[in-house]
Amino acid sequence: MSERTRTKHTSVGREVLLIVGVALVLSVLVRTFVAQAFFVPSSSMEDTLRVQDRILASKVTTRFSGVERGEVVVFTDPSDWLPEPVPVDGVRGLIVDALTFVGLLPADTGEDLVKRVIGIEGDRVVCCDARGRIVLNGVGLDETYLKPGGGTDQVRFDVTVPAASVFVMGDNRGDSADSRFHLDENSGGVPVGNVVGRVVAVIWPVEHWSTQPIPDIFADPALDAGAGTGSGEEAAPTATDEAVPGP
Repeated sequence: MSERTRTKHTSVGREVLLIVGVALVLSVLVRTFVAQAFFVPSSSMEDTLRVQDRILASKVTTRFSGVERGEVVVFTDPSDWLPEPVPVDGVRGLIVDALTFVGLLPADTGEDLVKRVIGIEGDRVVCCDARGRIVLNGVGLDETYLKPGGGTDQVRFDVTVPAASVFVMGDNRGDSADSRFHLDENSGGVPVGNVVGRVVAVIWPVEHWSTQPIPDIFADPALDAGAGTGSGEEAAPTATDEAVPGP
């Protein structure tokens, strides 16, 4: 091989390494500050999200707009909502961790959950009215996104969402160990600082592609009018009247 050919190959190799390096840096920056992909770990959000769906959570939306009622969010376990994750050991674990870090694999650390925000700071959330609906600031919610046949009254409660927190519930209420099952800690509230981002889309598999807009029921002006007033359509049994959570 001539000196000229060797020099050309070296130059091409450097360019490839530079391109790959820049791409990885950009991927890390996007994952850290813009958006991150996650696996859906359980059936608690069916039929909105299904087990092993790949979802995209926007960090920009949360950072600049805060967290709003009706959003589906990914958040880090605030205490002991999840069992201790089982680490993947050996070379495979290192490879998975590296690919997840640079954003080439969706996060699946066993420390993140995905639920829908029902109440924000100062909201009064009650279960349930005479029709079995969640009552938010005195307004009964017609939650059309709930999994059919699951109901929503597995736990009876009447709480006001603490400061800098959100009250979250799964769309599959019969199989969701959500804020209702952690009422003894921060009234079931998840600290806003634990929210990683808002789920904006299902990106895989192709047949599940969808966006995740905020349902229209959360645009009702009466929700803001009743916030912080302590009003409720109907008083519920105490927070200690709990059912056994789903897995």
